[in-house]
This record gives sequence, C-alpha cells and structure tokens, in this order.
Amino acid sequence: MSLQLGDPAPDFKAETTQGPIRFHEWIDGSWAVLFSHPKNFTPVCTTELGEVARLKPEFDKRGVKVIGLSVDPLAEHGVWAKDIEETQGHALNFPLIADPDRTVSDLYGMVHPNADDTLTVRSVFVIGPDRKLKLSINYPASTGRNFEEILRVIDSLQLTAHHSVATPVNWRQGDEVIIAPSLSDEQARERFPGGWKALKPYLRVTPQPRT
Repeated sequence: MSLQLGDPAPDFKAETTQGPIRFHEWIDGSWAVLFSHPKNFTPVCTTELGEVARLKPEFDKRGVKVIGLSVDPLAEHGVWAKDIEETQGHALNFPLIADPDRTVSDLYGMVHPNADDTLTVRSVFVIGPDRKLKLSINYPASTGRNFEEILRVIDSLQLTAHHSVATPVNWRQGDEVIIAPSLSDEQARERFPGGWKALKPYLRVTPQPRT
C-alpha cells in the first residue's frame, strides 16, 4: 500500500554525505522535506540539488530540514557534489542519502515500475514535527521540480496547522485566507475579531492571521 497523507513517515537508517542518520532522530521535532533523485550525474537532478542548496536559508527560516536521496553509492555522491557546485554555483549544504539497495526508496514507494523499475521518480515528501506525512508529490524523471512552489506549500501547511483556515488558489504568504467551514459564524467571531468578507456562506475570506 502506498504512503498516504496522515500516515507516519517510515523510519530508517541510512548513510548520507553528512554521515549516518536514523531518520526520526534526524527530524528531531522539525518539519522535514525528503526528496528523491532518479540517478547521480543526471542533468535535471544536478540543477535541482543546486537550487535546493540556494534556497536552504529559506527552508531554515521556516524550521524545515531538507534531505535528498539517490540510489547510487555514497562514494559517487562526493564526486557529483563537485559537479553541482561547479555548474550551479551552490555547494551541497544538506545531506544526500545513498540508497543503492533501495531500502528507503521501497519504504516510501519512490520506484514506480510502470515508469522505470530501477530508478526512482522525483518524489517529494513533506513531514511534520509529529513525523506524519503532510504532502507528497511525484514528478516524472524528465520534469524538474519547482522548489519555490514547495516552499509556498510549506507556508500553507504551517499556517493551517495553527489556525482554522485554508489557503485559496495561488495563495502566497500575506494573502487573504479562507475561514474553515467547520467553524460557525459565532466561533469565527471569537477567532477572527477583525471580521471577514462573506462571498458565500461557506466562503468567508479574512486577512491572514499572524503565526
């Protein structure tokens, strides 16, 4: 059965470019992003890892740890890291898991046999401080990910984890939000004393609450 939203994120031990880890201990009460790469020394993966290295201060600002995975051996990761820094202008500043026996890939369902029975697809898993899965996305090997979008989603996940709101289409930090339909108007008045705009009884829009 595939890993579903709300499921506990499987724990594992792994070798990484920053030493051995046990995943749940490594999370240590933080938000985390685990993302897979089909193979070392592939062009799209090289650009993605450089972009995550560039954006790492943004993940840090949100209290999010990032960790990548490739099915190639650890010794090859070090050589690839030099290519990433040379071509992308940003050195790896987060751990990259070596998963040559596909232990982690199989735990998280990263190998999709109908696409490729050897390599992982481009999976993204966002895991909360409770070690449960909050978001999963799978891209084909040919399509690079938009990590700015992943940051946007994390902003929404962190906001909605603390407030009874949802974020509308194309929402970005600071935009108006939607009051959860589960709240009555009376309950909403207690939580949102500044009021709201009711476009429909079920669609109440209010300024983003402070986190």
